[in-house]
Amino acid sequence: MAQASIDGRRLRGDESRRGILAHAVDTASVDGLDGLTIGRLADAAGHSKSGVATLFGSKEQLQLAVVAAAREIFIDTVVAPARAETERGLSRVCVLLTNWLDYSRDRVFRGGCFFAATSVEYDSKPGAVRDAIIAASSEWEDYLTASIEYALAAGQLPALDDARQLTFEFVSFLEAANTRSLLYSSAEPYGRASTALRSRLRALGAEPGLIAAIGMPRAV
Repeated sequence: MAQASIDGRRLRGDESRRGILAHAVDTASVDGLDGLTIGRLADAAGHSKSGVATLFGSKEQLQLAVVAAAREIFIDTVVAPARAETERGLSRVCVLLTNWLDYSRDRVFRGGCFFAATSVEYDSKPGAVRDAIIAASSEWEDYLTASIEYALAAGQLPALDDARQLTFEFVSFLEAANTRSLLYSSAEPYGRASTALRSRLRALGAEPGLIAAIGMPRAV
């Protein structure tokens, strides 16, 4: 009976933690990680401050938990579907890019891309939170680079000589679309970014049929 009581409390604690994190991730995408406080989250989630503090500890621990939660959401939304739906190579690169555009355009996070927002917030603030943001962002860029390198090895990008440079350009297009869409309350930047992505790949010798769907609405 005692073990069942402990397990029940743990399950309720895990459920509370997930609910608070969902709210915190969305809030941080708009107001920043520094805008998160134990008290603010407690009020929003209907919990006591002491209860939230017990679940997360310090503000830094809360911020790190939020970054980890955002990373999981990003992987589930952008990376995992591409891996499940495509073979390695140019097809996967195209789906990764399209999924990223959808992730930002569909406002999976209310403030657009969580990592684009928090990278600006923490780019000059050394510490554990910045390190966690860098790790998550680097993981995405490394995976995109590896996917591009596989397409290069398969002969699908014959004019490419630097996969990391292409990743830098792609990420720049994507994040510019995210920022300008938020600033101007417009979906037009996503179309501009899609055109830029297709144009860059076309110049590298990509098969036009493979890249035509980048940025196009996905069938549900």
